[in-house]
Amino acid sequence: MKAYKDYIVSPIGERYNNTKKVDDKELILNTEMFNHQYVNRNAKIIATPLLFSSPINVGDEVIIHHNVFRRWLNVKGVEKNSRSYIGNSKYIISEDQIFLYNKKAMPGYSFVKPIKSTNPYHYNLDLDIEKPLVGVIKYSDGTYNKKDLVGFTPGSEYEFVINGERLYRVMNKFITIKYEYQGNEEEYNPSWA
Repeated sequence: MKAYKDYIVSPIGERYNNTKKVDDKELILNTEMFNHQYVNRNAKIIATPLLFSSPINVGDEVIIHHNVFRRWLNVKGVEKNSRSYIGNSKYIISEDQIFLYNKKAMPGYSFVKPIKSTNPYHYNLDLDIEKPLVGVIKYSDGTYNKKDLVGFTPGSEYEFVINGERLYRVMNKFITIKYEYQGNEEEYNPSWA
């Protein structure tokens, strides 16, 4: 089965990542389907488009949009699959729903890991200990090098948890400055990630 201009994917694991293993028990973190933070974003490519060649191949693992595997309630309260669902744990998605493939960001984007604040006055009442709007490039489309220290505009970041690390997806045009390393930068990952 192939699609004309779309990819066919299946989830890696379950649709939702709402449980955590604690010792030999399983802890349920979320029981609602509305919270996008618990929707699985890890997928495996089953088929590539017929219309064009792509650097993404069958069998590649990708990070996709959270609404692909999500379930929802219609106006009558009946639970439904997303519009991407085509049956038998297979989903059809367009290229703009793929965010990361083979540890490479899609064109026009980078993934930035926040860094710890070195200034004790940056700490606020929310115990936010990361330096605002600054981070280290973790994945890029090639525009930036891995480990570049960059700054980005407010509101341009979108949060992801990939392989247990909190990262921000930022459009390259919103990365406004590339800093030189001072030597005291430390990547920040909250304990909940």
